[in-house]
Amino acid sequence: MASTRFPVLFISHGGGPWPFVDGLRRMYAHTEQKLRRLPERLTARPKAILVISGHWEAPKFSLATNAHPPMEYDYSGFPAHTYQIRYPAAGEPELAQHARNLLASAGIESRLDDTRGFDHGVFVPLGLMFPNADVPILMASVQSNYDPAQHLAMGRALASLRDEGVLIVGSGLTYHNMRGFGRDESNAVATEFTHYLDQAVANLDAKVRWDMLRHWQRAPSARLAHPREDHLMPLLIAAGAAVEDAGRVLFSETVMKVPMTSYVFGEISGG
Repeated sequence: MASTRFPVLFISHGGGPWPFVDGLRRMYAHTEQKLRRLPERLTARPKAILVISGHWEAPKFSLATNAHPPMEYDYSGFPAHTYQIRYPAAGEPELAQHARNLLASAGIESRLDDTRGFDHGVFVPLGLMFPNADVPILMASVQSNYDPAQHLAMGRALASLRDEGVLIVGSGLTYHNMRGFGRDESNAVATEFTHYLDQAVANLDAKVRWDMLRHWQRAPSARLAHPREDHLMPLLIAAGAAVEDAGRVLFSETVMKVPMTSYVFGEISGG
């Protein structure tokens, strides 16, 4: 067991397979730089990564058990080569069972899934952070009822993995209104809602932090920023897994007129 307690990350993973499309890649230059440097800022190398992608939702929290996960090209309209991307990181079936046991101990139902593969919420951020695909990955889903309290509870149930060499990563977006990207008025909407999230994750009182996130719909412009909250739920899981550790902005980049912000909970080096 590792002696290091890993931080918890929430990464705004951007649009589609952007690192593989030249025009889009230029738009995300700051995000790419920050993600590539993130492993250097960890105090140790993780033995595994637990990633929760907003692109995988299921009626019950689900954990992927395939030792060699396939790819999930859950996007459309991109160049042909983006449907040939491979990220050959290993799966973690034993860790999946361990995580399921932790959830069960907290009274949370879950299921194992041996078919799920890497969607772009997984292979984009982790492919930039660990381009050699040499850290095993356990994927977990969000729950399709989007219940904030249940997602916070899931994170809390899995928090002990941070002391076992596992880096927990929520992968979503702080703004996810497909009709709003590129519109002038969306900048104010995204900025206003992100300001609420910044305040919530940074609150030093865990109960206040969780309460603000549980009631995220009360935030200014909340439903304009997230007509569906699939991409917000990974942040709640990350905040739950952080337990007493407050969060802060890790980096932010404005793309298509909206800020996309990533957070870290716990200790990480550098700036």
